[in-house]
Amino acid sequence: MEHEVFVPVPAERLREVLDDPARVARAVPGLQQDAGAEPVAGRLKIRVGSHSVTYRGAVRVSRREDGSYAVEGEAEESRGSGSVELTLRIALREAEDGCTVRYDGTASADGRITDLPAEAVEGAVTRLLNRFAEHLATAATQDTNDTNDANGTDDERAGAGAGAEEQTPADLGLTEEPPVPERPSAFGSDRPAPSHGPADEEDEEEDEDIAEAAHARRTMIGRSAEEVDHAPPRGRYAPVPAPQTVSPPAPLRWAAPAAALAVASAIVAVRALRRRR
Repeated sequence: MEHEVFVPVPAERLREVLDDPARVARAVPGLQQDAGAEPVAGRLKIRVGSHSVTYRGAVRVSRREDGSYAVEGEAEESRGSGSVELTLRIALREAEDGCTVRYDGTASADGRITDLPAEAVEGAVTRLLNRFAEHLATAATQDTNDTNDANGTDDERAGAGAGAEEQTPADLGLTEEPPVPERPSAFGSDRPAPSHGPADEEDEEEDEDIAEAAHARRTMIGRSAEEVDHAPPRGRYAPVPAPQTVSPPAPLRWAAPAAALAVASAIVAVRALRRRR
């Protein structure tokens, strides 16, 4: 098996990551590390097409004299009797704006993975190697950014210390301050006192409204919630009663017709008496 991947990171940065087993373990995509085991040991799930196989094992990474890295690993299926053995060589070659990661090696396996199509297995291994190289580059970039941030913080602290030493007594506020000019007072000037205008009258009315509202609140203290809810407001805010229509009492309604009837009866009686005469 041979495969190459380009990453936009210098080769020296990648070597720093490959020399640290803990950072290598974090770069393996999908690796679930076992507590208390070797740095690059645990469970790894490989998806091949619509199938997935989970292996449990360990990988060892060592640096050779020629600058390349030797990778050896063994794993067994977590649910099954299959196993995998891997022998891989990783070489880093400088390139423009980065480096090329070259893989070449062999692998032997038995169990469930042998029943899957060879093309699907090769595609799954290729994706795994590509993601591993990308994670290595990400780890190297993060380390570079952390180093730059630490250096920048040290420079800022050093600059702040130098600036504090160069400050003069005048910068620290130790010199005498100029006298503050006194503000002119209205009592010693020829300006006439302001007279009360319409605005003052409005302010007085607002003060009266505030006083009445405060009195209304004070009268509600100590009363029950039902009394407060149903009690009408007092004072200026009391509701205006609706005008009442005055209607005459029932006896007076029939007084006028009765009087008219009596007058008509008297007239008729007088006329009758006159005719008899």
